[in-house]
Amino acid sequence: MTDITKKTDEELYEIAKPWWEELIKYSNNKNYLMFVKNFSRSLREGANEMEIGKQFARSDLAQNLSKDYDVLGTIRRGDYVTVLFKQRHKKKEGEWLGRMVLGIEDGQVKIFSVSLF
Repeated sequence: MTDITKKTDEELYEIAKPWWEELIKYSNNKNYLMFVKNFSRSLREGANEMEIGKQFARSDLAQNLSKDYDVLGTIRRGDYVTVLFKQRHKKKEGEWLGRMVLGIEDGQVKIFSVSLF
């Protein structure tokens, strides 16, 4: 696949949902190597183990993500697709906006950005 923007929302969800679930699991478990396994090279380089380790250690949010989430939709822009999630927390009330940017690297889908607001 050379153009991820041509995939249907359902095809994108088939990729993004299991990856989102893995990010939740590995964030809660503070497992850096598994957390970054689907990241693009550029994102892995910017998300070094020390910085992510600090987030895992300091952030109650990063350690207590609920398995309960909803997919809100997709946004296509340029060569990338952003998948948006409504994320919940195990301890805190409320919802957070999760964002995963997917693109193609060396013919494979990779995560180019991920964040939680």
